[in-house]
Amino acid sequence: MTIYGGGTHARSFQYVNDLVNGLHKLMNGNYDLPVSFGNPEEYFVKDFAQYIQKLAESKNEIVFLPKSHDDSSQRRPDIATTKRELGWQPVVPVEQRLEKRILYFQHILKEAGEIIVTGPGGAKPEA
Repeated sequence: MTIYGGGTHARSFQYVNDLVNGLHKLMNGNYDLPVSFGNPEEYFVKDFAQYIQKLAESKNEIVFLPKSHDDSSQRRPDIATTKRELGWQPVVPVEQRLEKRILYFQHILKEAGEIIVTGPGGAKPEA
């Protein structure tokens, strides 16, 4: 895995099904002002990567590359209005999402033999 920066920046991760359910509520409701969709649970990127390593039982190293100059140190959505006006909040736990993604990528690796790394300076684990 490649981390841009030292891994101390925080991120929130949202499962697409949660987003789609929120957008459905918004489109079919009466509220027409801005709202934020997202998961307010935050994870430090390095901790999250190590958690993924553990779940995937991966022996590959985490590679750290320089942080982009315009990358914020925190991205946590405020969903108070969304909860109040739409009765929406994310429901799919992070662990469940990760387990599904890991199974997906394990399947891709089995079928294709490799995953093409993208991004400037992205690292590809040695076989």
